[in-house]
Formats: sequence, C-alpha cells, structure tokens
Amino acid sequence: MNVLLVYPEFPDTYWSFKHALPIEGKKSAYPPLGLLTIAAMMPAHWNKRLVDTNIRPLTDADLKWADVAMLSGMIVHKQELLHILDRCRARGLQTVIGGPVTNSVSELPQHADTVVYGEAEDLMPELIDNLEHGKPKPSYKAAELPGLDKTPLPDLSLIHTKYYSAMPIQYSRGCPFNCEFCDIIEIYGRKPRTKTPGQVIAELDQLYDLKWRGSVFIVDDNFIGNKRKAKELLAVLADWNRRHRRPFGFFTEASVNLADDAELLEMMKDANFTRVFMGIETPVEESLKEAHKMQNTRKNLVESVRRIQSYGLEVMAGFIVGFDNDPEDIFDRQVQFIQESAIPLAMVGILLALPGTQLFRRLMKEGRILDEGHGDNMDLRLNFIPKMNAQKLIDGYRDILRRIYTPDAYYERVLRFLERYKSPNHRPRVFSDYIALARSFIKQGVFGESRTSYWKFVMKAALHYRKTFDTAMTLAVMGYHFQTLTRMVLDSE
Repeated sequence: MNVLLVYPEFPDTYWSFKHALPIEGKKSAYPPLGLLTIAAMMPAHWNKRLVDTNIRPLTDADLKWADVAMLSGMIVHKQELLHILDRCRARGLQTVIGGPVTNSVSELPQHADTVVYGEAEDLMPELIDNLEHGKPKPSYKAAELPGLDKTPLPDLSLIHTKYYSAMPIQYSRGCPFNCEFCDIIEIYGRKPRTKTPGQVIAELDQLYDLKWRGSVFIVDDNFIGNKRKAKELLAVLADWNRRHRRPFGFFTEASVNLADDAELLEMMKDANFTRVFMGIETPVEESLKEAHKMQNTRKNLVESVRRIQSYGLEVMAGFIVGFDNDPEDIFDRQVQFIQESAIPLAMVGILLALPGTQLFRRLMKEGRILDEGHGDNMDLRLNFIPKMNAQKLIDGYRDILRRIYTPDAYYERVLRFLERYKSPNHRPRVFSDYIALARSFIKQGVFGESRTSYWKFVMKAALHYRKTFDTAMTLAVMGYHFQTLTRMVLDSE
C-alpha cells in the first residue's frame, strides 16, 4: 500500500515565522511531528511518502502514486486542509484525517472518507487492518487517553532536516490547569501524561545520529505540567547534553508558575534551555479570573518574567485582548506590561472562542457565537460578540501592534532584555550563522524599511552585549517577521 502523508501550509501568522526563515536559510520552523509519529506505527511493508507543503507543493504525481492520503493539522489550517481533501476526492483517492483539527471543524466528514478523533496510539491497529482490507470506517474515536509509553520514535527518514529551523520532540500531553479559552485540556486532558526519560533520550540519539545540531523544540503545551516528572527528565537531559558537548539548545512552552521554582529553573539552565513560551494573556486580574487562569493571579507577573529571564531563558509570551472584564484602558496596559517586562517576542491576539472549549460553550449559551472561527488570533474577524464595542476592540488591537512592533519600540525592548540576560552556554558558531548574519545585514540593513533603527540596534548590541550578540541578532531577524506581519494587519481593512 502506498500511503501519502500530507501536512498543510501554515498561513501567515506569528507562529509561521515565514518572514524570518529565509534569512536563516530555512523553509519551515519544524516538521510535522504528528504525521512522522503516525508513520512509525505503520507496517514495514507499506510505502510511505511525506509531503510537507511548507517545504514543497503537493503534486498530481504524488496523488497518482498514492492508494490513501492521510492528513493532519490544526484549526488554523482549516481552509488549506479542506482544499487538499477536495483535491484528493476529485481523484478518487481514499482520505483519512486526524489531529487537533478534528475537534474544531464539524464539516470534516463532508470532505474526508475517514475522520480520526483523538490520539492515535490505540486506534492505529484497527485502522491499519481496515485499510488493508479496503473497509475503513467513517470515523474512529479513542476510548481513552493512551499512555505515552506506547508512542514510537518518529520516522525521520521521511524528511530532510536541512529545511527546518528546529527539530520537535514531545515529552508530555495534557495540562493540569483549567483555562476557559484553551482546547488543550479538552483534547489531551488535565492529567499530564509523559514519556519515560529513556524514550526522550532515544529521540535525541536519533537526531544526533542524523547530524542535527541546533535547536530542539519540546512541543509540550505545558512542559512543567508535572513538575516532578519534568525534573526527572531535566537531570537526564543535562547529563546527555554535557556528554555530547551540548549539540542541542532546547525551547518549550510552560506555565508562569515556572518562576516560583528556583530548582526547576536551575535545572532548565543546566540542560541548555534557551527560550520558553508562556501564556501571560493579560495584566488584568479580573480578566484572568474570568478565564479561569488562576495560576497567573496573586503574583507580580513582571517580576515572574524577570526571574525566569535571570536564568538565561528568553521569555516569549502570548497576550489576549477581548475578555469580558477588559477595562477601557486594556490596550495601554498591555503595551506598558510588554515594554516593562522586556519580552521581545510578544504574541498579541484577539480572543478566539475555539470549538470544544468551555468558552465556546458559555458564549453559545449566551447567544454570542458567530461561527466556528479560523484559528488565527491575528485575524480581525471576530467569531463571537464581545462585551466591548467590536470596532473599538479591533482598533485597540491594531494600536497595540503598532506601538510594540514599531522598530524603535521593538529594539528598545530587546536591549532592555539583553541588560538582564546572561546566556548560560554558547554553542560554537558555525558557517551557516555567518551566512544568516550577512542575509540580515542585506535584508534589514540595506533594503529594509527601518534601516536606521536596525543599524543603531546592531551597533549598540555589538558594543554593549558582545557575549550575547548572537541572541541579539536572532531577535533582530525574528523581529523582522513580527514587524512585517504587523504592517499587514495595520494595512488590512
């Protein structure tokens, strides 16, 4: 059987990093870990081909080769997934779709022959048998959440690592918190499940043997959901990285209560974690309580960010406007917080009511849901009726982006971050870094719209932060992506 695994192209959002990747010489941030893991569960006699459309287009030759097409994605991929499914169906190709998108898009059964709901570890044997006998069911649904000890090594033979900026590893699924707007706890549960440290080390060994060197993204939605387990892994990661002369720098996602655990922060530093994304959402405590994000209340969030930064961890953060309890000055308060906390990469979006979440169900009861949404919180089309005047919310959101991503404001934020940042470990500079630096000089410093601000920043970073100049230039390149997206949002109707 010829199985075609297809991953849709990311739309132009903060998370795509589309405008920064060419400067780095890459085509995509990271490969589709879910499909690579599914591929590893397939019989050895099946022929497998992965088409990541972020790397290359899906061709008619691919569709002609295949007996079945398997797709995965998230709600943000909705339109592209529906297009690919319709294209497969037009050729009479058997289609199977799974992944988080199945929890969010109700019309999938109208476009795919088979929809797989939930995690695949316990479902794959039956699906494989049914496909081999030519009798797949319209849907499969996991009866329970599987243990991750069943999860195999991803099949990395299907990709060329050179096209990607980072390699992904998953350690855990699930989060113990109860944020109203979050679909993670609905899909993966509130009791974190983890792989064994041995499984993670096997994945690192696989990457190392493939000659990968650089960033590894631990893709967990909350890496510290089970702090005890996270510490067990971190001790093993630190030892492995030291023994291999630190080939990998790690980044991940975590909750803000990371700041409360000095031991955990020290262990992340020792293991060579360089960046962490966290959902701060808002400095307004009443809005945090409304969202059931109690882990962010009763603490000084600026101090929490600074404590994490002091351990050599760059903080990326998500922010949301549009909560019912947002005050009139929410836009000013978000800007003030972002600048004061010196978070260079601040991902600000308008609240989305994702299908399947507590928020969606509440707003549906209140008659405030407009549609299923699109998964892109930078999109100015609201999928619910906000308490604040809708146009005021959209205008205020645009104003935040304008103020935090004007070049001078962004570079000022990066310099303030570098003042308190001490990179714990430095990997040897490789030739590709110099090429990326040259591309940045040309793209941003010669042809960029903000050449003057860029060169002022480069000079200050070179003079005052020589030990962390590589970090400064990485943030300059990533800032180019954010600045480009901001201009697109500000220019949209």
